[in-house]
Amino acid sequence: MSKTSPFVLVDGSSYLFRAYHVLQVTQDLKNSKGEPTGAILGVVNMLRRLVNDYQPEHIAVVFDAPGGSFRNQIYKEYKANRPPMPEDLRVQIEPLHDIIRAMGLPLLMVEGVEADDVIGTLAHQATELGIETLISTGDKDMAQLVNEHVTLINTMSETTTDMDGVIEKFGVRPDQIIDYLALVGDPVDNIPGVPKCGPKTAAKWLSAYDTLDNLISHAGEIKGKIGENLRASLEQLPLSRELTTIKLDVDLQMGPTDYRTMEQDSEALRRHYEWMESNRLLASLGEEGGRDEGEAARQISGNYETVLSEEALEQWLDRLSASDLFAFDTETTSLDYMQAELVGVSFSVTPGEAAYVPVGHDYPGAPKQLPRELVLTNLKPLLENPKLKKVGQNLKYDMSVLARYGIEMQGIAYDTMLESYVLDSTATRHDMDSLAKRYLQHETIHFETIAGKGKKQLTFNQIELDLAAPYAAEDADVTLRLHEYFWPKFESEPLLKTLLEELEVALIPVLSRMERHGVTIDGAMLRQQSDELAKSMHQLEQQAYALAGHNFNLGSPKQIGEIFFTELGLPVISKTPKGAPSTAESVLVELAEQGHELPAVILEHRGLSKLKSTYTDKLPEMVNPDTGRVHTSYHQAVAATGRLSSTDPNLQNIPVRTEAGRRIRQAFVPQPGWRMLAADYSQIELRIMAHLSEDEGLLRAFQEGKDIHRATAAEVFEEPLERVTAEQRRSAKAINFGLIYGMSAFGLARQLGIERSAAQDYVDLYFKRYPGVQAFMDRTRELAHEQGYVETIFGRRLYLPEINAKNHQRRAAAERTAINAPMQGSAADIIKRAMLAVDGWIEASAPPAQLLMQVHDELVLEVEPSYVADAKEIISNYMEQAASLSVPLLVDLGVGDNWDEAH
Repeated sequence: MSKTSPFVLVDGSSYLFRAYHVLQVTQDLKNSKGEPTGAILGVVNMLRRLVNDYQPEHIAVVFDAPGGSFRNQIYKEYKANRPPMPEDLRVQIEPLHDIIRAMGLPLLMVEGVEADDVIGTLAHQATELGIETLISTGDKDMAQLVNEHVTLINTMSETTTDMDGVIEKFGVRPDQIIDYLALVGDPVDNIPGVPKCGPKTAAKWLSAYDTLDNLISHAGEIKGKIGENLRASLEQLPLSRELTTIKLDVDLQMGPTDYRTMEQDSEALRRHYEWMESNRLLASLGEEGGRDEGEAARQISGNYETVLSEEALEQWLDRLSASDLFAFDTETTSLDYMQAELVGVSFSVTPGEAAYVPVGHDYPGAPKQLPRELVLTNLKPLLENPKLKKVGQNLKYDMSVLARYGIEMQGIAYDTMLESYVLDSTATRHDMDSLAKRYLQHETIHFETIAGKGKKQLTFNQIELDLAAPYAAEDADVTLRLHEYFWPKFESEPLLKTLLEELEVALIPVLSRMERHGVTIDGAMLRQQSDELAKSMHQLEQQAYALAGHNFNLGSPKQIGEIFFTELGLPVISKTPKGAPSTAESVLVELAEQGHELPAVILEHRGLSKLKSTYTDKLPEMVNPDTGRVHTSYHQAVAATGRLSSTDPNLQNIPVRTEAGRRIRQAFVPQPGWRMLAADYSQIELRIMAHLSEDEGLLRAFQEGKDIHRATAAEVFEEPLERVTAEQRRSAKAINFGLIYGMSAFGLARQLGIERSAAQDYVDLYFKRYPGVQAFMDRTRELAHEQGYVETIFGRRLYLPEINAKNHQRRAAAERTAINAPMQGSAADIIKRAMLAVDGWIEASAPPAQLLMQVHDELVLEVEPSYVADAKEIISNYMEQAASLSVPLLVDLGVGDNWDEAH
C-alpha cells in the first residue's frame, strides 16, 4: 500500500442522507422525465472531489444493507422513531450504486450489520497493519474509531478530525466516545441516554470519572436532579453503550489491502450521466449533452489580446465607443486605493473576447508598453462619458484609482459584485473567483497562482506579461459573462432591479468620494491617549496581581484558569471543547456580575488593550502622507442585511458607550476652522417595527411623539405615563430592543438581573399590550419558513439558508434573524437613500459642507461654521424624507469641534 495516500473508507449511507437532506439543490432536482437525480448528483460530486483530493489506491464505499441489524434484535425500539425513507430517495439508491461501481470504486454492503460496523472493522484491521486510514463521514459515532492511524473527514465541510480534534470537538478522548454517546443518547436512533444529560454534562462526568463503569459505581456522588436522572438510568446504560459501540470484528471476505481503485467504465458512466442530464458530469468524461444541475454550464475559453501598439489600442477604443456596454477593470500595485499605482487596464465588449493594456510592468526584461499618460488620455473621454455604460466587479475601487489620475469615471451602469449581493447576500462570497465558480462553473486564474504568496508575493507590476495579461483579460471577460448571467434575473424582479440601480449602484460614486475625502484625526491626542491607556492598563495589572496574590500573564487563558478555578475556587461557568474551564469573555462577564472582582479587572484590561492596539496606536499610522487624513474603505457586499461595513479603520466598532471609546471619537476632527455635524436617526428600527407591524399602540406612541420606552413601560407595568420610574423605563427599553433582536426571556432576565419567570411575565405583558407586534412576528416566521427569505420595506431580500434546518438551534437562530432582518435591512436602505439625497445636494449646490462618514444610522459631515444652521435644516429634511413610514422619521442633530461633541 502506498505510503503517500491513505486507505479511504467512505460512509456511503452518510453521503446519501446528507446529499438528500442538506444540499439545497438536490431534493428538487429531476431529469426531463421527472425522475429524481439530486441525491445521486450530490454523492457523486462528493466522491469525485474526495478521490481527486486524495488519489487513493485503496478505497471502499460502504452502505447499509437492506433490512435491520443485530441492534434491532437486542433492542426492538432501535431506530423505531425514524420515518420511512422518502420514495424519491429510495429510487435513487440502485442507480447510485451502479454509478459508484462504474467509477471503479469497490462497494460493500453486509447483511446484519450497519455500514459503521463494516467501516469500523476495516479501520481496525488497517490500524493493526500500521496503515493510515481516512474515514469520510458525517456521523459523530465514528469518532470512537479515531486513533493514531485513523482520521475522519467531514463529507460536507471537508474538515478533518484526528485524536486532538475529537477532544476539541466533544471534550472527551476517542476511547471515551462510546461512553459519551451512551450518556447523551440519540433520539434519532431512539437510543436512550440519561434524561437532560447533554454533551457538556457527559464530557464533565467522563473528565471526572474517566469511564462509564466508574461513573456508574460513583453515581451516588452526582448531586441534583441530573444525579437522580443518572441513577434512574443505571439499568439501561449498558444497553445504550452496546447500541452505540461500533463492531470491529465483522466477518469480511477481504482485508484493507484488497480494496483497490479500478479503472472506471466510461461508457457506463456516460449512459448514467446522460440519464441524469448533467452537463458537468458529462464534461468530466470529455463529452457534452443534456443540462447542468440547476445552472447553465458555461465553459470559459477566451480570445485575449495584449495591447502593445497605438494601432491596437485605437481599434479597441473604437469598439468600446461603439458598444452598448463594456466591462472594465484595472490592475494596480496595491489594494489601497489611495496609494495604488495603475499597472494596466482591461476591457471586454463580447463574451470570450477581451484585451489587456499594460502600462506599468517594470520587471527586468519587460517588453515596451504604451505610456500610461497616452493610454489614460485616450480612455478619459470614454470613461467620463455618462452615456457609455460600463460594468465592473467592485467598480468603486477602479473609480477611486482612476480619480488619482484625473479621471472621474461616469456611466457606471452595473456592478457584478452588487448584482450577486442584491440577488442573494448569503448564497456565496461576492468576489469574482467565488462568483465565477458558483454561477459560471469556471475556475478563474487566482492571483496567488501568478504572484505567489506571503512575503515573497509579487506586486502586479512585477509579474511577467505572459502571466499577467491572461489574468487581467479574464477579469473583464468573466465580469461581462457574470453580468449576462445575472441581469435576466433582475428583468423579472422589478423591486430588486430598482434596489440595485437606484440604491446600490447609485451609491458607488458617493462612497468613492467619501473615501477619497477622508477624515482628519488628531494624532497627538491619540498618542497621548495611548500613553494614558498604557498607564491605566499597568494599574489594572497591578490590581489583578494583588487580587491573585502573585504576578501572572493577563493574556494567558491557561494561567487565568488556574487562578480562577484552582487557586480562588471560582465557579466553573462553562468548559472549552477540550474540557478545560473556559475563561472566554462571556464567562468573565458572568463572574463579574456575580460580584467577583478579578474577572471584572481582567475584563476592563482587555477592553483597554483592544482600544489601544486597534485605534489609539494604529490610527496615527494610517494617516495618508499626501492628504494628511485617514481614508476608510466602505463595503456594500459584506453584511447580509444591507448595512455598510468599513475597514482600515473599522469605523463601526469604535465604542460609543464607554468613556475610552468616546475619547477616541474626540480625535476625529473637521478640517481647520470648520465644525463637525452628526445626524443620527432616532430609534429607527423601532419605528420600522411600528410601520411593519401596524400595531395601534406603537403607531400611536410614535405619532404622538411620546418617549417610546416610557410609553412601553406605562403599558407593560400598567402605570400612568408620569409615574413611570427610571428603572421601569430601563426595563421597557431592554424589552423593546431585545424583542427586535430575538432576545428570549432568559436573555432578558440576564440583562435586567431578574428571575426568568419575571422576564417572561414582562414579555407576555408586552405582547398583550402590543398584539400587532406578536402577529407580525408570527406572520414573518411563517413567511420565512414558506419562501426561505424575508424582505425589507424596499424589497431587499434577506435569505435564511437554515430557516428549515433540522437542527433546532440553527432553525431558531434563523427565525430570530427573520424577525430582525426586515428592521435592520430597512434601516440600511433608508440611511443609504439619505446618503444619496445629501450627496446629491452637495454635488448640485456645492455648499461649504462635505460628507465624511456613515456609521450605523448616522451621517457625519464637516461644515463651515456660518453654514451650520442651514446645513442642519437641509440635512434633517433630506433624512426625514428618505422614506415614507406610518410614523415620523426623526433625526437627532449635533454640532461640535469633534465627532464625540457632535454625536
